Amino acid sequence: MQRLFIIFCLLGTHRLYAQTASGSWFGRADVEMAGMHNNYLTELVIKQKGNRVEGIFGYYFRDKYQSFFVHGRYNPKTREVIIQNIPIIYFNSNSTVNSIDCNTNFIGTIIHSKVQSTLKGGFYHDEKYKYLCPDLKVTYTLDRDDQRHDSLQEMTASNGKIWKPQADDVVVNARHADTPVATAMAQTIPPVDTPAVKLPDTAVAVLQPIPAPPPPAVKPDSLFITESFTKRKEVVTKTLEVESDSVRLSFYDNGDIDGDSISVFVNKNVVLTHQELASRALTMYLHLDSTIDENEISMFAENLGKIPPNTALMVVTDGKNRYEIFMSSSLTENATIKIKKKKSP
Repeated sequence: MQRLFIIFCLLGTHRLYAQTASGSWFGRADVEMAGMHNNYLTELVIKQKGNRVEGIFGYYFRDKYQSFFVHGRYNPKTREVIIQNIPIIYFNSNSTVNSIDCNTNFIGTIIHSKVQSTLKGGFYHDEKYKYLCPDLKVTYTLDRDDQRHDSLQEMTASNGKIWKPQADDVVVNARHADTPVATAMAQTIPPVDTPAVKLPDTAVAVLQPIPAPPPPAVKPDSLFITESFTKRKEVVTKTLEVESDSVRLSFYDNGDIDGDSISVFVNKNVVLTHQELASRALTMYLHLDSTIDENEISMFAENLGKIPPNTALMVVTDGKNRYEIFMSSSLTENATIKIKKKKSP
């Protein structure tokens, strides 16, 4: 009887995994080309809803991490997962900062066993780009110990890694968020070289300090956005307690890509403007202001896209935990979250 009970439990567990594609999958994608050894550490965290799947696809290549909000199809009979239009950095890129992307379609089949569950397939490129962008073969393994896959954004493979801001990420210090900034995905202003000072022929010279360059001027439309922001009602969506004094914020379009455009405010000061939400993350690295109890991050809808309201999925990472917040803003309301640092015991 005891053996029968164990066998029943094993079969039940196997049947449970066989019924769904949901879960945290991790693996390595390899370039399918002779003599090439470039690979991508990749993760796929998806949740199945009927014949549809959605979630986060992410990968590391060289020194850069990319993540995307993805939608796809799942066939329960064939256990095939199809996710279209996934951009991946060109395998032969010398730099991940100025790289180009190859558009791919993922097709994979789930194979369940008592030992493990795998999702085996590849990232396939358009026919006309097959010589420039070779296909990538991948075998994902399901993390059966991860019980958090009901949350789409709980990506265990990246939780233990150190995230570093890249050149296309926006770095904001919440304590100085009222300093005028350029529009998002802003390039860092290069340092100003101090011009050489020519000394007079006299033995003693008084050197006057060279004044610092003035801060960039706030664009008129940023002033208009700020005025409009103050007139709208603030709706607090969630309050988070985080482990770190810095967090990563990633914004994705939560539905169909329909042209939603937003501005982002930190402590009621505009830091990003004219950002169109897409499946590719809009990422911001925020250093919290330790002089206040709570830091506010607000999403201001510049438009409503083709399908109102303006909705976004915000993923907050503090280096240890990941949180997902669904935000919705309109022409009368701003969506806001509050973040505070956990106090040491």
